[in-house]
Amino acid sequence: MLVTTPVNPWQWSVDLGFNQGMLVQGASTVLYLAGQSSMSPEGEPAHAGDLAAQIELSLDNLEAVLKESGMDLSNIVRMNIYTTDVDALFQNYGIIAERLGTAGVQPPGSLLGVSRLAYPELMVELEATAVG
Repeated sequence: MLVTTPVNPWQWSVDLGFNQGMLVQGASTVLYLAGQSSMSPEGEPAHAGDLAAQIELSLDNLEAVLKESGMDLSNIVRMNIYTTDVDALFQNYGIIAERLGTAGVQPPGSLLGVSRLAYPELMVELEATAVG
């Protein structure tokens, strides 16, 4: 039986929408997802200059990979966020928090500011690990 237990020596991260750690016991399946970004089904960058729309499509793409594996957002135990604009990401973080919150998860992870992603138009990339 899969049991996930949040690990939080401090409350501040929970208040911000993420756990410091996630203890996973009894996992029989682990899915390591490639970074998902604002790419169309044809493999073209979408929503240049619109971070909110890029976040939404990145989450949609993340969910598509999870679904193909028989999982959903509730299976995520770790998510890293890469962005070319940390300040703008914080202004739009509610989009991520709402989708993850609806799924009942607050995965630990890292938020990293980077100078560029795979395509110059991309502003955000989500990388996750899921267990089932």
